[in-house]
Order: sequence, then C-alpha cells, then structure tokens
Amino acid sequence: MKLAIATLLVGSAAAFSPAASFGVRNSALNMAEETATETKAFAKLPASVKPGVVTGAALVDLLDAAKDQGYAIPGVNIVGTNSINSCMEAAAKYGGPIMVTFSKGGGQFIAGKSLNNDADRASIAGTIAGAKH
Repeated sequence: MKLAIATLLVGSAAAFSPAASFGVRNSALNMAEETATETKAFAKLPASVKPGVVTGAALVDLLDAAKDQGYAIPGVNIVGTNSINSCMEAAAKYGGPIMVTFSKGGGQFIAGKSLNNDADRASIAGTIAGAKH
C-alpha cells in the first residue's frame, strides 16, 4: 500500500514540475486537437466477435485474445442510458471492446424505479433492456 501511494505522489508531483510543461501549451484547444488526431490502435479482435452484445464462445474468444495479447477490457458500471451512450461512443472512437455492467439498482433504474422488483424481476428486465439499448 505504501509503495502504491508513493508512486501516486511522485507521479502527481512530476506533473506540476516546471520541466514537465516547459514549452508546451496545455490549453483545452491544444488537447482537443491532439485527441482528434489520435488513431485507433487497438489489437485485432477475434473473427467470432461481432458488434453488439457478445456472449458464449465469442465472449470466451474475446477474453482469451485479451489475455494472449496483453490488454485489459474496461468495464463500466452503468447507471442510466446516458452512461451506455458514453461508453459506446468511447468504444467506437477508439475501436475497442468495452464491458458494460449493471448493478441491481442500475438495472432497476433503467426498467423504472416504480416497477415492482420482487425476485429482482425489474432489475433483470432493466439490464436486458440496457444491453439491447
């Protein structure tokens, strides 16, 4: 734990040192221009993985490819349709897979908080609706 904190503090201190930003304009416009020129540099996905919800053998292939090629697949907890849209836009922009996850409450929120959630039915219906969104 102490090592992780020390690394975090050293990294943060370096970001504020004059040498780190000497001669570089760090404006929002400059950062936006840099982002716009980035290319999609994501590993090739297995042929079985198609856009949309990935399940079964395609999911196993995707996870195996990530392990073999040494990359992580980000997982984002979804709390509403705006979160789903943001995640899908990021995945499309950078050309990589993303896992969207739903908590019990997130699923129920998408289904409608006024629905009866006996046996988690509303939560389950909401997560399915969110996945199909």
